[in-house]
Amino acid sequence: MIADLGLWATVLAFACAVYAVAASLYGARRKQPVWVESARNAVVAILPLLTLAALTIIASLVRSDFHLAYVVNTSNRAMPTFLKVTALWGGQNGSLLFWSWLMSAFAFGVMLRKWERDRELMPYVIAVTMITQAFFIGLVLFFANPFAKYWELPSGDIVSAALPPAGALPFRAAEGNGLNPLLRHPGMIAHPPMLYLGFVGFTVPYAFAIAALLTGGYRSEAWIRTTRRWTLAAWLFLSLGLLLGGRWAYDVLGWGGYWGWDPVENAAFLPWLTGTAFLHSVMIQEKRGMLKVWNMVLIILTYCLVILGTFITRTGVISSVHAFARSEIGVPFFIFVGAALVGSVALLISRLEGLKSENHLDALLSREAAFLLNNLLFMGITLAVFWGTFFPIFSELFTGTKITVGPPFYNRVTGPQFAALVLLMGVGPLIAWRRASAKALGRLLWLPTASALLLAVLLVLLGVSIPGAVVGFAIAEFTAATTLSEFWRGARARQRSSGEPFLTALSRLIGRNRRRYGGYLIHLGVVLIAVGVVGSHFFQKESQATLGRGESMSVAGYIFVYEGFREIPPKPGDDLVRDIATVGLYRDGRRLATLYPQREFYQATQETLTPPALYGGRMGLEDIYLLLVGWEQAGLASASFKVYINPLVNFIWLGGVVFILGTLVAAWPNPAEERLLTPAAERRLALGEV
Repeated sequence: MIADLGLWATVLAFACAVYAVAASLYGARRKQPVWVESARNAVVAILPLLTLAALTIIASLVRSDFHLAYVVNTSNRAMPTFLKVTALWGGQNGSLLFWSWLMSAFAFGVMLRKWERDRELMPYVIAVTMITQAFFIGLVLFFANPFAKYWELPSGDIVSAALPPAGALPFRAAEGNGLNPLLRHPGMIAHPPMLYLGFVGFTVPYAFAIAALLTGGYRSEAWIRTTRRWTLAAWLFLSLGLLLGGRWAYDVLGWGGYWGWDPVENAAFLPWLTGTAFLHSVMIQEKRGMLKVWNMVLIILTYCLVILGTFITRTGVISSVHAFARSEIGVPFFIFVGAALVGSVALLISRLEGLKSENHLDALLSREAAFLLNNLLFMGITLAVFWGTFFPIFSELFTGTKITVGPPFYNRVTGPQFAALVLLMGVGPLIAWRRASAKALGRLLWLPTASALLLAVLLVLLGVSIPGAVVGFAIAEFTAATTLSEFWRGARARQRSSGEPFLTALSRLIGRNRRRYGGYLIHLGVVLIAVGVVGSHFFQKESQATLGRGESMSVAGYIFVYEGFREIPPKPGDDLVRDIATVGLYRDGRRLATLYPQREFYQATQETLTPPALYGGRMGLEDIYLLLVGWEQAGLASASFKVYINPLVNFIWLGGVVFILGTLVAAWPNPAEERLLTPAAERRLALGEV
């Protein structure tokens, strides 16, 4: 069977990972580069081996090879090909293989970079990445094997195992169970891979940080400059995964929202928070040689939260609509996370003497202080989300009762902190390094402050009586104004000095300062997301009614008329039954659209989904979100509908596009910055010549 080829490829990949750890450490200890080079070759070999393993699973899924237990559990013949391919990461066993494959791709990329820059660090970078790699491949082989086949024992019992039990004969199931209905969506193509890429990507800066601690390289900022683009790439992928996950939830779950503070959502959000804090904090270390210990703490936390997030999702230890079923991989995950955290912190403590800051905070009104406050806010949110996510475990451990924390807790605790972060995004870039002048800062802030206050007054006059909404919109306007003013002032200054047209001056300004202005674009994306969150959170309208044919309901000025109902039976070989209602949407006496809310019932798994009918109202400034929640079977004379009106929700998706664009600009290679990464430049930096 083709799956056997994949199994032995995975075994060889595991052997290569273990060998790479041993050879790299031996070569570093004995100062024998040939062993380190051999370890490097072993790392490079893992990618093609795991690629072969993953392809064998995909081939088995596409061919509906129901000898494999994983194929039976995650696919069936009626599934379209694209879903059969995505089923590789649609179940627990396959997703761990997919995680391992992505990890091997990142490690492969690290091995191809020029070693001259960090030759001393590379043996330990190999060891740390391969320890992580070996752990996940080991989970695939020994705890969650996607290559396990069905076997019929002499007793007639059917079991699954990678190798045949004594006296067992191969068994083939007649049909598969199919993918979880929640996963039968185009979002399945991109959302999980983006999250996994973000997760595995943070292993690279963590590996360089540990290598720097082991070799003494922590005394310079070289490891930070080496990993900046790797960190940005991981952060970009994780950000994309979160945004795509929000859109997927909005389209599929049928509850009118995009973020429910679900434990698995939080598991991906936690490393994003600490990773974002790290990206901000390392700027202080690069500029002023400060916060060296703190930056090590942040990257260690981010790595451990990545593993912990995978642990939450894969073990089912916390109930979630996204989590896989409970499994036996929980114990090795817990041991690995604990060992990584304890080992990393112990190493950090042993190097504290060499991590002393070269400078100190000169003034509270300074760019350094703003970054420090930024980090404190991120950590406050991280602690709140961590506590809420794991509170069910803590409560069950100490009281015997599992108590779940709901969205109101997160909204009350993190809402003010997010508002403070958005406000700080507007103020921070205007504050000078070392020590700022209050008078000079005031000259830059008075106009954005006045415009924000004017907007707040205007909102109150227009009848907006929710204080949180008024404050939220005012803060977003303030930060947008200060950020746009930075583009304006920089482009105008260049225009005056060069005589270039304004747009030319602006594009060249961004091109020469990609990191800075890419960061500003990210801030603008966050502002747009904040507008969408405030609008949809505070002004969402909801209504439900049961309508007979021809009857209507009115919500926020929209009229919904129930016009008909039809049932679509399963296609040959399929198990999906669709019940679709036809609803006319009117406003001011004019028909806007025909909506088709539906219920999807999967007969094989007896599961139901209620995907909404969506319509962008008022020039896309709000979403009409219509759900079919029930109907009267006798003649289908009546049906029940739930309607959500979500104002400004599309600003979230628009902000996400700007956010990603800004990250790409900030991460785009800059020749001047590349020159700083050469060994000669590092020596000049150490001597204070550049």
